[in-house]
Amino acid sequence: MATNEENIPSYQDLDFYKSQRRLALANCGFIDPESIEDYIASDGYQALSKVLTEMKPQEVIDEVKESGLRGRGGGGFPTGMKWQFAYDASGDKKYIICNADEGDPGAFMDRGLLEGDPHSILEGMIIGGYAIGADEGYIYIRAEYPLAIKRLEKAITAAEEKGLLGEDIFGSGFNFKLQIKAGAGAFVCGEETGLMASIEGERGMPTPRPPFPANKGLWDKPSNINNVETFANIPIIIREGAASFKELGTEDSSGTKVFALTGMIENTGLAEVEMGTTMREIIFGIGGGIQDDKEFKAVQIGGPSGGCLPDEKLDLPIDYDSLIEAGAMMGSGGLVVMDENSCMVDVARFFLNFVQSESCGKCTPCREGTRRMLEILNRITQGEGEEEDLELLRTLAESVKKLSLCGLGKTAPNPVLSTLRYFEDEYEAHIKNDECPGGVCQNLLPGYIIDYEKCIGCTYCIDACPIDVVDGRLEEIHEINEEDCNACGACEPECPVDAIIQKNYIEHFPQYRHLLEEDEEEVEA
Repeated sequence: MATNEENIPSYQDLDFYKSQRRLALANCGFIDPESIEDYIASDGYQALSKVLTEMKPQEVIDEVKESGLRGRGGGGFPTGMKWQFAYDASGDKKYIICNADEGDPGAFMDRGLLEGDPHSILEGMIIGGYAIGADEGYIYIRAEYPLAIKRLEKAITAAEEKGLLGEDIFGSGFNFKLQIKAGAGAFVCGEETGLMASIEGERGMPTPRPPFPANKGLWDKPSNINNVETFANIPIIIREGAASFKELGTEDSSGTKVFALTGMIENTGLAEVEMGTTMREIIFGIGGGIQDDKEFKAVQIGGPSGGCLPDEKLDLPIDYDSLIEAGAMMGSGGLVVMDENSCMVDVARFFLNFVQSESCGKCTPCREGTRRMLEILNRITQGEGEEEDLELLRTLAESVKKLSLCGLGKTAPNPVLSTLRYFEDEYEAHIKNDECPGGVCQNLLPGYIIDYEKCIGCTYCIDACPIDVVDGRLEEIHEINEEDCNACGACEPECPVDAIIQKNYIEHFPQYRHLLEEDEEEVEA
């Protein structure tokens, strides 16, 4: 059957893609990730050839410095400077490591790159190895990414067969080999020293710095660690030139950034945009806005290490420094979008619960401080919070940030501090009014009551109730056992005559005044 190609839109015609600027993701979806020939046909390994046949290690480092590339794994440290430290370190053995231990809730940027274009990461790592003087590299990847691991293994084998990995690459005399280390999924192993301990077969626990990995890293040898997206940008910079890369983005945050769009947003997926693009353009342009035409409330950027930003920050240009000033951070690039029905106290509790359970327990501020903060948040969401809890939360958060050993602890309080900064009114509603504005915290939901003047005894609410707390017979007035009701709301939409209402409506709407009067009569009796 013939098809009308005129009705098939191109990628650039779709709202999700037309505002993107894809560099790191350029090959994803366009080449066979398991074919090295496809990668080579897309200019793959040209940068490696140029580096090994035309450039000295210091020239490579200078090019990366000139590009302004900053680490895409979270901290945003200048990549060229990091490579310079490892290059200058003395030692006859050096390592280069790719951090693919993607552990943030809602994040899948590294996974997308590893599954869609594994050779770009390999090429970036080989170039990095040549630049700092390393002849061996490790890719530390989550074991929960079996397809990514499979494709990396195929890519390594294919590169070795074509002489792009191994001995005397491009006849330059440079030797380099790569190994894969599958991690067990500990979030703390995303921290450099914890990651290296895990590669060595030790428990993944951070160590104090200095010494820094550039001087004493894997097996006490000088080492350099970058994340997946950072390495994916290296071949582009070498191939197209530092000046071309620096033209994109902002003065202090050049290039592009890949974000994972998740949450209550119409279009989910990976989006790559120029640094400096506003949150509004990403969420409402590329992302298509909020699901079901609901109101935007907040976006969590940077995962557990980041922060929640409100609608007043939607026009904030996304770069490393502006996000930190706003109380968040770039992180690895997760964007979790929340609508009007989200509870920001519960969001803070969720992320803190994650980092508290992932804490390695080595240092007291992180181990005990996050636990005490979580206890307070649990109390607040259960309707047992006290006004002094807010100041106590701030004090604990600042202490954990200042005194924790590694990045996990130092950034763990960010979701709490950012929600206190922008959504303190929601905390106060929980504590002072016993209300959850988002309608999420079960202990603070008002519960439901049946309007006896409207009820027709249809039994629909009885059938809908998951915990059997609605009493009544067919064609008789039904009643909800309010003590046992968990306020899930399953019964409300099933009532054909709108006889089920939230209890907090009674005193605010005249049409329900008879129910309030009935309650008063019961009290008097």
